[in-house]
Amino acid sequence: MATPSSKAGTKGVPREHRRRQMLEAATEEFGTHGYAAASLPAIAARVGVTKTLLHQYLGTKEDLYVACLVPVGDRLLEAVREAMDEGGAAPHTPLRVLHGIFTALEGRREAWFVLYDTTLPPGGEAARRASEYWAAIDRLAAGGTAELLRAAGSTDPLDADALKYVWRDLVATLVRWWVKHPEQTPEAMTRRCARFFAAAATLTPDGGPG
Repeated sequence: MATPSSKAGTKGVPREHRRRQMLEAATEEFGTHGYAAASLPAIAARVGVTKTLLHQYLGTKEDLYVACLVPVGDRLLEAVREAMDEGGAAPHTPLRVLHGIFTALEGRREAWFVLYDTTLPPGGEAARRASEYWAAIDRLAAGGTAELLRAAGSTDPLDADALKYVWRDLVATLVRWWVKHPEQTPEAMTRRCARFFAAAATLTPDGGPG
């Protein structure tokens, strides 16, 4: 996933192209190291520009983070919405959502950790914008898990709330595993998840096979 060093700082490079290179490098740096440990000089070095030029283009470290966060959050929100809007049987919705998330992140998997960064300074613009995306995704997850339970005959709101938390942690765990296995395509991951769900469906409440 490494962003190769380039000649972004040389004359004649279109401004938007240079800005895009900076954002790609920053997304990788923030996603790999987290906001607190991310280095602006390292981001600048990735694209062959000075730290001063990086500031001129994208402002402070927090400004730069927000500029990376917004396209990541928008892309993942859109992927989840599209997967949930496809229709079809409710039991297939989780797989559609997972496939949408994997596809949206392919080629930039570290972007997941830009959205879900635990090192953001509290009270700042970055934390505020990130929390807005978290809340929006959680609302979609709440609707999806409630629909899934209704299809299975459960209308207990506590069931739906608990399953939302389980789902959120499951997605995060699967993405973290996927990042460590770059050879796994979105399609391969979706098939793997289908096998997990099929295996889980064979278990009885006491944890044994049905």
